[in-house]
Order: sequence, then structure tokens, then C-alpha cells
Amino acid sequence: MEHTQPDRTGKRSRVTRASHPATAFRQEPPGFARAVFGFLSDAEVEGLKARVENILADYGVAILHPQAHERLLAAGAQPGRDANRIRLPRGLIREAMAATPKAVRLGGREARFDIDLPRADKGFILRTGTGAHGYVNPRDASYRNMDIAAVNEIAAVANTLEEVGFIAHPFVHGVPEKTADIHSFGRLVSRTAKHVWMQPYQWENVDYLMKIAAIAAGGEAALRANPITSCITCSFTPLEFKFMDTQVILKAGEYGVPLHACSLPSAGGTAPLSVASMAIMAAAEIVGMTVMAHILAPGTPVIATPLMFTLDMRTGSALQSCVESLQAASFSVQLLKRGWGLVAHTYGSGSDTPDVDVQGMAERALLAQVVALAGADILGGIGQLECATVFSPVQAVLDNEIGAMMRRFIRKPSLEAEALNWDEMMQIRTGGHFLDSAHTIATCRDQLSPRVFRRQGRDDYERSGRRTAFDEAREAALTAIATAPEAGVLSEEQNREIAALAAHADVHIVAAYAGAVSVI
Repeated sequence: MEHTQPDRTGKRSRVTRASHPATAFRQEPPGFARAVFGFLSDAEVEGLKARVENILADYGVAILHPQAHERLLAAGAQPGRDANRIRLPRGLIREAMAATPKAVRLGGREARFDIDLPRADKGFILRTGTGAHGYVNPRDASYRNMDIAAVNEIAAVANTLEEVGFIAHPFVHGVPEKTADIHSFGRLVSRTAKHVWMQPYQWENVDYLMKIAAIAAGGEAALRANPITSCITCSFTPLEFKFMDTQVILKAGEYGVPLHACSLPSAGGTAPLSVASMAIMAAAEIVGMTVMAHILAPGTPVIATPLMFTLDMRTGSALQSCVESLQAASFSVQLLKRGWGLVAHTYGSGSDTPDVDVQGMAERALLAQVVALAGADILGGIGQLECATVFSPVQAVLDNEIGAMMRRFIRKPSLEAEALNWDEMMQIRTGGHFLDSAHTIATCRDQLSPRVFRRQGRDDYERSGRRTAFDEAREAALTAIATAPEAGVLSEEQNREIAALAAHADVHIVAAYAGAVSVI
């Protein structure tokens, strides 16, 4: 948007451009290309793609869901070497990959939070970290087990972060363990109008979670029309699919919910200790899940989600931000996007350190750069520490800042004549400057301004009491928590329905594990 400044000084009128930087919900202005970088050439992508097909067609995957196993065989899959293993013919793979939607809508409860991927500007969105069992209190940096109160605070902070497109529910303590996902998801959807990522922990829980999503959306038809949730389905690396995750695929098709087909290989453990082999393993499992979705839930959008880990051979710890994991993430994003055209989702933040510290900032900045340049559509892990086991709201605010910088970083600067200000450059006088240039005045507001990162000289820094970006992020997090609506975003009736479902689950799912049978 341009504005003309009135002439009150006798000087020429000046045009200024208002700054509206792109976010998770606002596209880049037209005319900008996206910078890309990856380790793989087109020929190498094709070579790895062929190896993925070889694994699936010649060796196959194990499927522990009898109904799904039979349906895949009926669709043309072939028996494998052992009882549960099936082989996927190359023709079936290619049919499924061609038929799977290459675009996905992640709906919000409010239209302003709807997200369509891939983005028209070829950019990305962020999402919060997930699965964390621990929580760092933003008030005093104390650590505790994740609980329902922490879910409220995660939602409050994430609601204010413009780079965060959707929010994942964590693992919570203080509720029955077997229904922790139901309690966490139910609380999160009641506290945000943004899209929510669903992660079932037991196969019996999937229906409860889908019904909660339908309540929050305004009914099952409304959920199908605008899915306010998307659901993860995971492989059990190497090359195995549990009953629960196959049940997720079936239910996603029933409720019209997009799938995040997630592979979590650990190099040296569940995958070979090789960057390329880890990428092949992840892609094989994701393509396998995509074929399953094509047969079991045709038309369901699938988001390829390789989450790459490497075992530290000295300690046995899984690492998400070591050099090998970063390279594997780049490999897998390139392979899945360029090889099959899938929407790609991987860690774009997070670190292996347990605290908000300089190591963590370096690791997450490098990770964000590597996967954003590789073309990832979703950068996950915002706020997560200690290899995705801990969540920090302060870190989430800092990650939002990195995300804004990374979004601008991959926007290739214009080479058009207007952007070059060529005529004026060719006439600049000796000792001259461009401070009063019409071009400078028109474009200066397009510079990306930080929200919490500091740009101070020493004197101002000392006068502030040596206030840092951490202090700014902590204040932003606490303000978001303090000003969040106490009642959440759902109606009293919706909250009652969700609470009733959770109470029902607490009784009947526990009973199911004790040998009783129940349905909802």
C-alpha cells in the first residue's frame, strides 16, 4: 500500500510504502521469487525415488491392522516374506501418488486463520512443538511436568504469534494416562481459533478425538467442510505400521481430516547410520502411508512429515539438531516435494539443549534455514527444547522472531530497475548520500522490524539494565497469558459436550484396557 506525503517544505511529494510483512496468514507481495538450496540434484532425487519404490515393491511394509491388510491385498498389494508384510507394486505406488491431493486446507475456527498449502508465495508456516512432557514456566524458568494449566498458556502465547499457523497439543500429566491426549486436545481446541494438530495416543481414543473436533467445528459436516484439525499417523520404524496409526487413516477419511504421514527414523538405531539411507527410510514409510490412505481413505490430503533424528553413539541420545539430522531433513524435504509433489512438514526449530540458551538459538536458526531453503511448507518445533521433550513459551516467542526473519531471508530480493534505483545511483554526487532519496523514503518501511530481538547501542543497553531479547520474549509471553480470555473461544454448551466426552473416555477406555468392551 502506498501513501503520498503532502509537501509542506517546498520539496517534492514523496511516496511511502506501508509495511505489511508476510506472516503465516498473509502472503508475500507479488513479484518476489523464493530462494532455494538443497543437497540433491534432480538426477539424485530420481535415484533416491527409485530406491524408495524398490523397498516398497520388493521388500514391503508390515501392517498390523487386519482389515487394512486385507483391503490392501484386494487392491493389488502382494504378500511379503512374513505374515504381516505386504509388498506394494510400483504401479500401485504411482497410481496412489498421482491421485493423492497435492494441496491441503488447514482450517481455523475463524476464517482469518485458514491456511492453504502450498502457499501461493511458496513460503511456509510455523507450528508449535508437540509431545513435550515437560514445561518451563515463563515466570521464573522453573521446570515441571506438562499439565492442563500449561496447555492454556501454550494456547495463549501461540495465539499471539503471527508466524505460527497451527498449534499442537502436548502430553499432559494430572489426568488418566491413557486419555491424556483427549484431555489435552479438548482443552487446546477450547482455547484457540487457530488450526489444531491432533495426536492420538491409543487407538480407542481416535473416535473421541474426532468427535471433540466435530463439536468444536460446529458439527461433523462443518468439520468436513473446513477441517479445523489435522491428524498425525506414524510409522513404527523400520517399515511397520501399528494398528492405532492405521486406524487413524481410516478415521481421517471418515471425518474428512487431513493426515500428517510421519516417519521418525533414528540413524544408527531404527535406520542406517547414513544421511541418505535415513532419507530413503523416511520417504519409504511416508509413501507407504500415502498408498494406504489412497486405498483406505481415498481423496484424503496427506502431508509428508519426516522428523529426522540421529543417535549420538557416545550416549545413545536421539538428536534432532546435529549436522546429520539437518542434512537428512533437507534430503527428505527435497525428495518428497520434488519426487512426488507432496506438501512437506518437518522440524524447522528445536534444539538438543535443555534450556533457552545460546546453543539452542544457534541450532534452531541453522535448522530453520536448512529446511526453509529446501522448500518445506511447515516448520515445526516452535518452543521445543531437549529434543522435543520440553516446551518453553519464552522460546516460542523467540522462535517466532526467527521464523519472521527466515521468511524474509528466503524472499529473493528484486532485481527490477525500480528496486535498483539505478538512475539515481548513476548520478550520485561526490560525498552524497541516499537518505533523502525518494526511493529510500518509499521503501524504508519494508525493512523487517524485530518484535523482540534488540538493536541497541551500548548506552541504551546499559540504561535498560542490560535487557536482552530473552527479557523481551518473556514479557511478551506473560502479557499473552495474562490477557487471554479466561473462558476460551467455545460456547458453554460446546465446553460441556467436550467435558462429557472426556469423562466418558476416562471411564470406558480404562475399562477397555482392563478387558471390558465399550463404544461411544
